[in-house]
Amino acid sequence: MKRLQIIKSSIAFLFLIISIQTANCQTDNSLAKSNPNASEITFEKTVHNFGPLLKNSDGSTEFIFKNTGKGPLVLSNVTASCDCTTPQWPKEPIMPGKTATIKVVYDTKKIGVFSKTVTVSSNAITNKLELTIQGEVYE
Repeated sequence: MKRLQIIKSSIAFLFLIISIQTANCQTDNSLAKSNPNASEITFEKTVHNFGPLLKNSDGSTEFIFKNTGKGPLVLSNVTASCDCTTPQWPKEPIMPGKTATIKVVYDTKKIGVFSKTVTVSSNAITNKLELTIQGEVYE
């Protein structure tokens, strides 16, 4: 009997957590929709495959993006998934209709296959997204 009561309590708690998360998602979406002057970020591509790279060669690429929204776009942070990847991004606001780039450099000292992500945080409606670089370093 006590076991059944614990199971019922656990299920009720689980539904409560799911309800709270759903409410948060709906609130975030409604905030984005309620601001017609919000910025939006659109990348030409979000994955770059270097293919084979020679050890100690140039492991840099650029991700081009455009502010397709109506307000200024500000990138608040751009972080790499590891120390072997270094992103560089514009610190000034990108006005609507304008393009800019995020430069990503992978350190090609380590041999082997790699797949790394760079997380872009901004004030856009899509306020967080990931870019991916991948390839293989050989000697």
